[in-house]
Formats: sequence, C-alpha cells, structure tokens
Amino acid sequence: MLDQATDTETIAASPQRCYDVAVDFERYPEWAHDVKEANVLERDSQGRATKVEYRASALGRSTHYTLAYDYSQAPSRLSWSLAQGDIMRVIDGAYDFAAEGAGTRVTYSLKIELIVPLPGFVKRRAEVRILHTLKEITLQLQVHLLMQRDMVQLQQAIILTLKATELSHRVMHLTQRELRY
Repeated sequence: MLDQATDTETIAASPQRCYDVAVDFERYPEWAHDVKEANVLERDSQGRATKVEYRASALGRSTHYTLAYDYSQAPSRLSWSLAQGDIMRVIDGAYDFAAEGAGTRVTYSLKIELIVPLPGFVKRRAEVRILHTLKEITLQLQVHLLMQRDMVQLQQAIILTLKATELSHRVMHLTQRELRY
C-alpha cells in the first residue's frame, strides 16, 4: 500500500540557498540523522547528481536505495523517484521552494511503498522519522546562515581593528613629530 506524507516549513533563507543545500547530497550524512552514506553515482552534463545511492537506518536496520533526481523544474522544485531499493517498492518525493517574505516556504512531499507490509503504528513512527528530514534541512540552513553572519561580523570587526590600528599609528607618528619640535 502506498503511503503519503507532506510537511511545510518556512526557512529564513532564499529559495536558491535552500535549493543549494537540498542538492548537496554528499553532505546529507552530516545533518540528516538517518542517512549514513550518500554516494553520487551519475551526473548530468551540468554536473548535477542524477542518481544517488544512500545507506540509511530504517526500522532498526540498515537499508540501501538509489534515487533518480529530476531537475526539470529547478530551482523551484527538486523531485526524485526510486531507481533501486532493498525494502522499498516506491519512493516518489519532492522539495518545493517558494519565496515567502524574507524567507522560503519549503514543502516536502513523499510517497512510499514498502515491499513488506508493516503494522500501522510502525508506519506512523517511520513517517515521523522521514518527515523529520525537513526539520533537519531547516536546521542545517539556519546553521549555514549563522555561520555566514558570523563571518560577515568577523570581517567587519577585522576591518574596524585595522582602521583603529592605522589611526593609532598616525596619532603616534604625529605625537613623535610634535615631541621633536
């Protein structure tokens, strides 16, 4: 039986920035809790990953699956479908990115069908874990934004320090000249 889930988050980042994080598949294991490995198998002529193999924890075991990515509506939408999987028959999903105020409304939708039927309570628990991926991408974007802001603030502080040092040297030079006279 095909199960579906959708979740939406508003993220304080541009649609392009959200899209960039979503297509950085090789970094998923750094922030997506259940993704243990992500290997790009194929790329298109623009260098975008078209097939990505994942190893993830699912339902108390390790699972392998390969997703095929569709960029036909990029960068407002990134969609995927199952190319191969060991416990899934179907995985169709998408991220939709829409500008909303100063941020982006990201909608994560997923259709999944497992090879082996599961009891309802197990499916619901799995759905919560899968939808948690959107929360993880939101957190990842917030971390990136904070790091960027910190870098800008650090650069500004360095510039102010350099200007203060230059001003201090000028004052010292003027004071030394005055002492000579």
